[in-house]
Amino acid sequence: QVQLVESGGGSVQAGGSLRLSCTVSGTSFSVATMGWYRQAPGKQRELVAYITTGGSRRYADSVKGRFTISRDNAKNTVYLQMSSLKYEDTAVYYCKLEKTYGTFWGQGTQVTVSL
Repeated sequence: QVQLVESGGGSVQAGGSLRLSCTVSGTSFSVATMGWYRQAPGKQRELVAYITTGGSRRYADSVKGRFTISRDNAKNTVYLQMSSLKYEDTAVYYCKLEKTYGTFWGQGTQVTVSL
């Protein structure tokens, strides 16, 4: 059974930083593309960043230069380092794992940025 468990969310003032973690079990993490998505109230879920098995990264324009995605294959964990947080970064952040046979999501972690 594939499981993704996110952690690291919380409340922070604008300009602050947080690091999200997503630990995967039940599948081969090293051969999966991993992504972070977010969903704000009343809005659709959107891509924040993803990282491939080869380490290629892509970011949403809104977070470029502020967020960094990374992965530690030895720990089956993907990270999202978020800096210079803005009020509009407030959302539930979800981890996503993509395999050839399916897509899996974590339960989400809330990030709240106050002015």
